[in-house]
Amino acid sequence: MVAMLTRPTLVLNRNWQAVGVASVARSLTLVAAERARIVDPSTYQQYTWADWAQLVPMDDEVCIQSVKFRIRVPEVITLTEYDRVPTNAVTFSRRNIYKRDRYTCQYCHKQLASEDLTIDHVLPRSRGGTSTWENCVLACLECNKRKADRTPTEAQMPLKKAPIRPMWRPLYARHGLRIESWSKFLSEAYWTVELDE
Repeated sequence: MVAMLTRPTLVLNRNWQAVGVASVARSLTLVAAERARIVDPSTYQQYTWADWAQLVPMDDEVCIQSVKFRIRVPEVITLTEYDRVPTNAVTFSRRNIYKRDRYTCQYCHKQLASEDLTIDHVLPRSRGGTSTWENCVLACLECNKRKADRTPTEAQMPLKKAPIRPMWRPLYARHGLRIESWSKFLSEAYWTVELDE
């Protein structure tokens, strides 16, 4: 049951624009407090806590089982009062660089496991390079060694694409689970990282 409560739920504002991702536990709390409604992704119908609790989960649906009842796990909620679009910034972190670069070496273009990749500073730190979105890329161990303490131009190793700060998308939320029904509420751009293949 604990795992179900930590699953991600897409949060929409009152205008049905994606504004975040919350845990199922947080989402159900918002619905119970009448600050949000659950959205059925197949019909777009909105449910209050009382309405949702009365629905009988199908056998193949993800649900929470308590001693007294079973309740479907919401995948999407819409807030009842919030209509602004937040300007979420993607946190600069190792995990998010891996997501942005799709586990792909930005020099040889090989997609590899995380243990076969490292973070390379485009302008080496020894030459004043900083750890920022615009100066860090993934590199395989071989390319990182070959590039050494040089710029991509000096090493004659052009980058696949210039590194930039990605826009916030549910992809960057900490959940690691893709929920297919979210595609009905998000443009295709939300499902891909900023730098396309």
